Parts: sequence; structure tokens; C-alpha cells
Amino acid sequence: MELIAVLEFLLRVAGVIVAFLVLPLVVGQTEHKVMAHMQSRLGPMYAGGFHGWAQLVADGVKFVQKESVTPAAADKRVFEWAPIVAILPYMAALAAIPVMPGIVGADLDSSLFFVLAVMSIGVLGSLMAGWASGNKYSLLGGLRVAAQLMSYELPFVLSAASVAVAAGTLSLTGIAEAWSPWWLLWQLPGMFVFFVAGLAELQRPPFDMPVADSEVIFGPYTEYGGLRFAMFLLAEYAGIVVLAGLTTVMFLGGWAGPGPDSLGWLWTLLKVGAVSFLVIWIRVAFPRFRADQLQRLAWQGLVPLALLQLAITGIVVAL
Repeated sequence: MELIAVLEFLLRVAGVIVAFLVLPLVVGQTEHKVMAHMQSRLGPMYAGGFHGWAQLVADGVKFVQKESVTPAAADKRVFEWAPIVAILPYMAALAAIPVMPGIVGADLDSSLFFVLAVMSIGVLGSLMAGWASGNKYSLLGGLRVAAQLMSYELPFVLSAASVAVAAGTLSLTGIAEAWSPWWLLWQLPGMFVFFVAGLAELQRPPFDMPVADSEVIFGPYTEYGGLRFAMFLLAEYAGIVVLAGLTTVMFLGGWAGPGPDSLGWLWTLLKVGAVSFLVIWIRVAFPRFRADQLQRLAWQGLVPLALLQLAITGIVVAL
């Protein structure tokens, strides 16, 4: 029995690692190609043959071959650890998101709380990079990350709390099993708040003030190159997968869909893909917010809406 338990644990770990390495790269490749067609700038189309499908792989090889330089003015230890702190929490979060009943890396009783907690840790990687780089543009980008995090963490958690109250559990598996189609109307404001706040947490456009290239070069990541910079990019795409997975499980029914229950994993992946595509489309469709617009949206729009959603959920559950 102990051997079976160990083998099951190793299988779950291997599955999480494979998903972490494959899904973000698929999202990254999709973003490159979708944006290229939307903006009529196709770019290189030769790597791998058909439609340049291996261009992202070629870029990854290029990053690995480049030298990672540490600036003389940088805090060396913090500078080197920042990419690792940015990427590892998303791997841990991905392990707690169920694909279907029985298919999850770590089925925790409080998996929603766990995922929200580790996603907040991931932002610390950007703060560490901005502070430790010894560059004024990196520092400004890091301060913008801090301001954005403080503004959007509250509506992000409040909207998730509404779903947890409605389902009566903090388990993501339990939330997905408690889901019913009428949640699409009842929890729709909460889904909007959660998704928008999640974009801001990931610093995705139009919430990319911390990395605004026309203002602060590339923000906290200005001094990074080679494999370290690639780790920040992988963390961003992994964050998209985690956000899409949470949105799917909490608001879209997870593996619920027509057909036999054995196809639940397929519905989960299709929904995650659709939400990830929406994240990419938003990047192309909307311009970057100014700092005042970003803060106004959080405190005057999302926070009151999240509180209203939580109050309505509490009243309905109480009655």
C-alpha cells in the first residue's frame, strides 16, 4: 500500500510538471499567432514548417543560450531569486485546480484559499526584481506593482469569497460540483470582478502599467535577460492558465458539459482555452490604462460591485 501511495504521488507530481511546462507554452504560442493575425504582422513563419509553429521553441532556445548578466549595482542574491519566486507559486496553484473528479494534483479541503494565497506570493517576484535591480526604471515598475496589488487584491478575494459562500465550501472540487447553470446569472457580477482583478494581478494589458515600455522601459524586468527573463515570461503565461482554470472551475462549471462524464477533462480544457483566448483578445483590443484610471476602476468600480455581490450571496444563502 505504501508503494502504491508513493507511485500515485509521483504520478501526480509528474502530471503537474508536464501541465506546467506544456499549457503555458501553448498559451504563449497562441498569443503570438493570434496577435499576429489580429494586427496583420505575421512575423517569422519558417520555424518548424507549418505556420511557424516552432517559433516559440526557437525563442526559448535563444533565451537559454543568452548570458544572464547581474548589474553591478544590484542586490545579487535577491536579483537572482526573483524569477524563481515569481514562477514557483503558479506551479503550486496549478496543482490544486481540478480537471475533473479524481484528476487533480493536490485535492485540498481549502484549495481555493491555498490558490489565492500562493498567487499573491507570485507578485512578490516582481517586487523583488524591481527593488533589487539597482535601476530607477525597475524601481518605479516595482512601486507600480505594489500599488496595483494593493488595489486589486481586495476585489479579487471578495469575488472568490462570494462563490465560496454560495457553494458552502472552500474546496475547488466542491465548488465545481455545487455549480449549476443559473450561477451564470446570479454570480455574473462576481465573475466579471474576479476576471478583471485577475488580469490586474497578472499585470496583463490593459493593466500593464508596471511594464509600460514607453515610460519605464520594461519595469521590474528591465535588467533581466536570458533564462531569467524567460522565467518571468513563463510565469506570466502560467498565471494566465491558473486564472483561466479558476474562472472555469468557479464560474463556468468546471468539467460540466454535454456528453458522458468521462469527457469532463475535455470540457475543462476547452473552457480554459476559451478564457485564455479572451485574455489574449483583451490585450489586442484595449489600450493601457493610466494610473488614475486603474485606481478608479478598482476602488470605485470593482470593490463596490464585489461587496454588493457578496451581500446578495449572503442574503440568498441565509434565506
